[in-house]
Amino acid sequence: MSARLIYLKEFPLSAQEQRREAAVRSAKMSIQGIQPKISTRLSPGNQSFEIVDKGGNYIIKPQSEVFIQVPENEDLTMKMASAFGINVPLTGLLYSKDKSLSYFVKRFDRYGKNKKYALEDFAQLTGNSRDTKYNWSMEKLLPVIDSYCTFPMIEKRKLFRRTIFCFITGNEDMHLKNFSLITKNNITELSPAYDLLNTTISMEKVTEELALPLAGKRRKITREILYDYYGMDKMKLNDKILAAEERNLIEKKEALKNLINISFLNDDMKIKYSDLLNERYQRLNRK
Repeated sequence: MSARLIYLKEFPLSAQEQRREAAVRSAKMSIQGIQPKISTRLSPGNQSFEIVDKGGNYIIKPQSEVFIQVPENEDLTMKMASAFGINVPLTGLLYSKDKSLSYFVKRFDRYGKNKKYALEDFAQLTGNSRDTKYNWSMEKLLPVIDSYCTFPMIEKRKLFRRTIFCFITGNEDMHLKNFSLITKNNITELSPAYDLLNTTISMEKVTEELALPLAGKRRKITREILYDYYGMDKMKLNDKILAAEERNLIEKKEALKNLINISFLNDDMKIKYSDLLNERYQRLNRK
């Protein structure tokens, strides 16, 4: 059976109105963060998203007042993650009343009628908060996986791939609240990836490359730190797995570059994204 194609109407609020709506409803919603977010429910019959306080199955993020083309950036990076072999939810871009683009993402923790899967982010699992979400390290994520995941080695490999992807796409904001574990059918594993975007090209004068330090470093990350130290020494991934992950990295480069070229980013942002991707790939090349 083929999937039903739905043509969405433009969202009936401008970017400014969406940001105001998010601020008004923020105390009622279960989703928080720096980016304004609106909880919505998709109405296929009306071909539109409807704003709700509870029971939403999609999140909409409008244009930022501070940073350039964040919706376009996040949608592109999530699609790049999917091409890279990372599990991500359904995402897309939606025209708003003022013709600006908003980003939408389907909630992966909801199913049926107002039912939720058990979902906890790594800040909750480690007793941290929004104020301390950067006070951890990439190494200290591993005992959490060992303690809670049904198949820890599988999840460590997933985490390794995400770490490589975030490095090559300039995401230096993967803090504790951007990693979660989900339990479905009595299996606890890493949740689909979310909040992936190239923060380096969105913000000015970014000096760090990782939100959580690795080998005591947040910048000047090398192949040796990622593959030899983190993958081999800390995660205990064997040579065969690490070689497969390197092949994945190499084989997906052209697909990632093509996605940048056909994205909704403006030409200047496309160049910045492509240049950063090339530089990070070069850094991970074998000497």
